[in-house]
Amino acid sequence: MSIEAITGRYVTVTLSDGTNRRIYFEEAGKGVPVLCLHTAGADTRQWRHIMNDAEITRDHRIIAFDMPWHGKSLPPEGFQTEEYLLTTEAYIETILKVVEALGLERPVLAGTSMGGRIALQLAALHADTFAGFIAIEASDFQPAWYDIDWFHRPDAHGGEMGAALVSTNISPFAPLNERWNTLWMFQQSGPGVFRGDLSFYTRDDSLIGRLKDIDTERTPVHIIVGAYDLTCTPEDAKRTAAAIKGATLAVMPEVGHFPMSEHPDGFRPFFVEGLAKMRQPVPAQ
Repeated sequence: MSIEAITGRYVTVTLSDGTNRRIYFEEAGKGVPVLCLHTAGADTRQWRHIMNDAEITRDHRIIAFDMPWHGKSLPPEGFQTEEYLLTTEAYIETILKVVEALGLERPVLAGTSMGGRIALQLAALHADTFAGFIAIEASDFQPAWYDIDWFHRPDAHGGEMGAALVSTNISPFAPLNERWNTLWMFQQSGPGVFRGDLSFYTRDDSLIGRLKDIDTERTPVHIIVGAYDLTCTPEDAKRTAAAIKGATLAVMPEVGHFPMSEHPDGFRPFFVEGLAKMRQPVPAQ
């Protein structure tokens, strides 16, 4: 019997429109703060292996939170009367409010898939808030190669539809148990949540014009991509890295689109390498 070192709590943030978001977050470790973002349709559980890694948490405070509508973060009051469609603006504001509420001083930001996309947006728009960016399975833009409306229909189970799509993006090298743990998170996704996330991921192309604004001399950018990612391919990631002067890139040979949960051992060395490339926060005087 063992009790994991991960602790979970809630924090309430107020957005610019005056509405509150009660957000669940988990953390483990001490040292350099690293704020981790989950993929579309999933939650913080994707980062559990990194949080349970004693060598990583010895020098890093790993923090991950569930976006509103995801995991243990409830939707806002009155959600039943609106359609959930994630936007770049709401995503950025939520992340910045969490950074502020937790008192994080220039954390490293690590995000995967839609989290990687928004990490690059923040690198362009709010670089000074962070010490560096690890953008995982991230690229400038990919239009959908599937009909996202299938993930919210009365005649189909959205969670199972989402898991079916996700299964094509998991590496054949992923351990069977972790493959199914990853799929289970998507099967549990709330009605319309995966569709709302994918609306942001497949329709917002505003990052393309902002890549030139990313200054890696101020805050480093490291992109990591799985060789078996069919959504954000290595070619997509390479194209994006080439458009960001000074960005670095690593391709994981046995990993798909959900590296930290589908194949933790295959992901770990690349994440450790990414952390080493980040500039340390300047100590307060």
